[in-house]
Amino acid sequence: MKNLILPFLLFVGALGFSQSESIEDMEITKEKVERLGVVITVDSLEELESTFNIADIKNMFDLTSKDKTVSFELVCNGEPMSNGKKSHMSYKIEGSSNDEEAFLKRVETIKKVAIKHYKKYYKINN
Repeated sequence: MKNLILPFLLFVGALGFSQSESIEDMEITKEKVERLGVVITVDSLEELESTFNIADIKNMFDLTSKDKTVSFELVCNGEPMSNGKKSHMSYKIEGSSNDEEAFLKRVETIKKVAIKHYKKYYKINN
């Protein structure tokens, strides 16, 4: 009898706590991001070219409300310097979600400059 009561109580307890609210009773809200920043760190030209494209950055504007701050930073890591520290270069821009087109042009410019940096300083011929 003892072996029958314990499983029965566990079953009733689980059944009682597993009841959920109906979908009609739930309140669904849509939230927007107030400030959005993206930081991308790359170690090589190949990684830079494959890590992101402008369409990915354009998608971040769907997450923000109008007149909110957006930022983008690209960090390019390099080879160790003579003092043993790893070299790096970074570019950062901030803008408003109202001016999507200008922001995306600046992101494209940053990517082009970073590609030139890797090609010039690391002797990559493409």
